[in-house]
Amino acid sequence: MTSLLDRAAVELFAPAKVNLYLHVTGRREDGYHLLDSLVVFAGTGDTLRFAPSDTLSLTIEGPGAENLTADDDNIVLKAAHALAKALNRPAQAAITLEKNLPVASGIGGGSADAAATLRGLMALWGAELDDATLAQIGLSLGADLPVCLAGRPTQMSGIGETLVPAAQLPPAWLVLVNPRLALSTPAVFRARAGEFTPAAPLTEPLADARALADALVSRRNDLAKPAMTLEPAVKTMLDAIGETQGCLLARMSGSGATCFGLYADEETADAAADALAESHPDWWVSPAPILS
Repeated sequence: MTSLLDRAAVELFAPAKVNLYLHVTGRREDGYHLLDSLVVFAGTGDTLRFAPSDTLSLTIEGPGAENLTADDDNIVLKAAHALAKALNRPAQAAITLEKNLPVASGIGGGSADAAATLRGLMALWGAELDDATLAQIGLSLGADLPVCLAGRPTQMSGIGETLVPAAQLPPAWLVLVNPRLALSTPAVFRARAGEFTPAAPLTEPLADARALADALVSRRNDLAKPAMTLEPAVKTMLDAIGETQGCLLARMSGSGATCFGLYADEETADAAADALAESHPDWWVSPAPILS
């Protein structure tokens, strides 16, 4: 009989989550905001490895390691404990997180890491849970967890728990840019003012990246204005991205501060990323395809 310690290690990629648009459509009595967003995932992200162990541990490596601590508040460890509780088993694994994405940056880094942890530990432990149960565990950890567990282009609504597969999206590239400054999601929501925005899901397939950009122009990120108030670097990034050659759309993702440019192909995105990195060497810049 194979024991846990005999199982092979598991490695998973945790891609950046990008909100191509984000409307705040209302607010529940409990204070949670209702959203309407087209979420995609980019070919840049963190990597997690899960190895057999008779205890639970987390080691953080990579360029973003200095901004995280492996304590009980780390969402990766929270995810491990939550899954172990649901499975009625001890939390046992040696987890290594290679942190490449900026922290608290509006691209779901922590949520993607936690989602990968749930998936990775399921594989390591040889456990099975249906997607609905796993999504419920994820939602208890954060509103972005269910969509990160889905890991595909998705129309997201509610507080993040209502997910519908997105209409077919064309091949397209992003350039993600972050000023290496964290923005607090609760602070950005508190700074939001004005009326709520109606939902506007994209329901029809789009022919190419230009058509995708045209469709997104009539939508927006309702959190961009409050984010700019709290962190002026957001506007600086949007202006710089919008000036790059071939940029079809410049927008902020999530609650910021990460912004992105939308491009038709890899060559154009790479050239834009090089230009942005050269003109602003203090920024984190990463070109990546939208994952299908």
